[in-house]
Amino acid sequence: MKLLTLARDLSRRKAREKHSLFIAEGVRSVEELVRSGLKVRGALVAPQLATAPRGQALRATFDESGIDVLDVSEKDFRSAAQTESPQGVLAIGEVPVRSVDTLEVGAVCRLLVLDGVQDPGNVGTILRTAAALGATATVALPGTVDLWNPKVIRSSMGAQFTHQAFHAGHEELIAFLGREKIVLWATAANGQPLDPASAPGRLAIAVGNEGAGLSTEVADRAQQTVSLPIAGNVESLNVAVATAIFLYELRR
Repeated sequence: MKLLTLARDLSRRKAREKHSLFIAEGVRSVEELVRSGLKVRGALVAPQLATAPRGQALRATFDESGIDVLDVSEKDFRSAAQTESPQGVLAIGEVPVRSVDTLEVGAVCRLLVLDGVQDPGNVGTILRTAAALGATATVALPGTVDLWNPKVIRSSMGAQFTHQAFHAGHEELIAFLGREKIVLWATAANGQPLDPASAPGRLAIAVGNEGAGLSTEVADRAQQTVSLPIAGNVESLNVAVATAIFLYELRR
């Protein structure tokens, strides 16, 4: 039952950071994890998984891949599951070793910086959008929700399994940007309207906390502050929606 105990423990951020492990739950997320090539430590399977064809196929994939599987009762599975209606499968994966030191950037790069973005749903959506729109990497600064939080993984549909997403400190990031000659743009409602044509080849764009906006550590270091022109009777956009628009415009 060691796998079950570990799965329960990984609901806590401290445990995920201590073991460098995370949980992917649900058929789609686990399928993406297995396909990603990340190391899978093991999987928990409840009886209901066998009731769906995709579930049966996933179980066969576990067997073919030599992944350690623990069959548990529905009650025990629910004690480790994070969803209200579990699909009967979760897998434990190893957090990949990523940092500014392992990140390779080309002549053109688009680095997304999350500065204190706390809502798991927003962060998951942002990660999937960043991957879809070709962002080079996503860097989460202090105050941002854990990128390996189970809710973030469900919302991102496992985008961070392959998209270069990782945590870094403010000074660590700023030093990296200087070293690689990457220009930092901040986003704020009072910024200049975004002009994609003026974007440098190597660009990092920072989005801030849903309520408080960017930290002074980021805002004060930015070479430019940009905004999205919106109707005057609307105060702001959801951070995930705004990020998607910024990334789309900068990709054109």
